[in-house]
Amino acid sequence: MEGSLADELYSETLRLSNVNLGQTSTVNSKQCDSNDCDGDWWHEDGSSWADSNEELDKASDLDREWQKRRNQFHTIGYRDGLTAGKEASAQEGFIIGFKESVHVGYNWGLVRGVTSALSCLPDELKEMLLETQEKRNKLRGLYESVHSLSTADALKLFHDDILMNKSVEQSEEC
Repeated sequence: MEGSLADELYSETLRLSNVNLGQTSTVNSKQCDSNDCDGDWWHEDGSSWADSNEELDKASDLDREWQKRRNQFHTIGYRDGLTAGKEASAQEGFIIGFKESVHVGYNWGLVRGVTSALSCLPDELKEMLLETQEKRNKLRGLYESVHSLSTADALKLFHDDILMNKSVEQSEEC
């Protein structure tokens, strides 16, 4: 697995290095053959002293390429981790907010629905359900106050209430 990753990352560099290295060694051997070189320029393994600089260049090129790829993958990994963390945090915040608001939203909708239904009843039925005029007036007042408040305003009030409760909790802890 590691060899295939290295081959994939460095195949172009290695291919170019081998082509250049092959041309250099051919040129050196031709020069040596034509000049009748003595053995001072050659190592025991058959490579010349001149090739050692090229080998160092090849190694340093590979090292630079490795560092470049490592930094590139490190940056990509960091960004992916940051994105995943943000998504997880947002999801967690959504779940907490949903748990806090679903009950209140349900109750708000229930109050709006019941007051709307009761206010639409004919007066005879209202008198049968709510025996006193005082109770009927309270129902009318509740209906008007609930329906005078838009959904956006109700949401803002809910948000303000949550913030106030959190500040009270924090002050009690201190």
